[in-house]
Amino acid sequence: MRRELSEAWASLLAADQTLDSVDAIRRLREVAERAELEAVLTARTQGISWSRIASLYGLTKQGAQQRFRVKG
Repeated sequence: MRRELSEAWASLLAADQTLDSVDAIRRLREVAERAELEAVLTARTQGISWSRIASLYGLTKQGAQQRFRVKG
């Protein structure tokens, strides 16, 4: 995942055309969202509560669960 993030960031830095920048930002966002979900799920498997995760986002426990489309 880190490699994908690095490559997406490098694409953004190398973009010299507006549309290339838009595409690079889209790609970076998609990779970052996958990395975020993976990190949240890892935190959950390590026993970190939804309440603690939610506090990072300024959400309720239920709000965090909804954001990441997870039950329980």
